Amino acid sequence: MINLTSTSIKGIKSSEIAKSENNDCFVRALAAATDQDYDTTHELVRTKFGRKSKQGTKNLMITTQMLKAEDEGLKIGDIEYSVRVLGKTRTHNRYKLYGEHIMRKKTVKSFIKDNPKGSFVVTVSKHALAIVDGKLIDNKGEEFRPTRKVDGAYKIKSKKVDSQLKLF
Repeated sequence: MINLTSTSIKGIKSSEIAKSENNDCFVRALAAATDQDYDTTHELVRTKFGRKSKQGTKNLMITTQMLKAEDEGLKIGDIEYSVRVLGKTRTHNRYKLYGEHIMRKKTVKSFIKDNPKGSFVVTVSKHALAIVDGKLIDNKGEEFRPTRKVDGAYKIKSKKVDSQLKLF
C-alpha cells in the first residue's frame, strides 16, 4: 500500500511565490525530501538548477546538478545535505525473458516497496516527486499514478552531526 500526501511542504500555504507558480514539481519534491520551506528551496532551484519563473526544471539540469551535488553536497538554507544518485540497480528491475536477462524501469510503486526508508527525489517523464519514508509526496491530482516509470532517483540525507558526537 502506498501512503499519499501532498501537503507535507513547509510554508507552501503561506508562500506568495507558490501561489503564483506553475510547473514547480521539482521545487516541491526537493522541499519535501529535505524538509525545507518552499521559498528557500525555490530560490536554490532558481539559482543552482537554472529554473525560470513559471517554467519547469529541465530533467537534464536536474541530473547534471544532482551529479555535481553528489560530489560537493547540497546546501539549502543553513543545512547541508548529501546526495546519492541511484544507478540502474536501484531504479530498474531485472527480468528473464525468453532466456535473456533484461532491465526495465521500476514503477514508482515498486521503487517505494524497495526503498521504504529514507528521503528521495524521483523523476518520471516530465515530472518530479518526493518519497519520504515510504510516503509519496506529489502535486494534488498526480499522487494516484503509481505506475509511472522511474527515470532517475536521488537519495537525500541531512549532514547534521549530533553536537554530542563532535566532542569525541
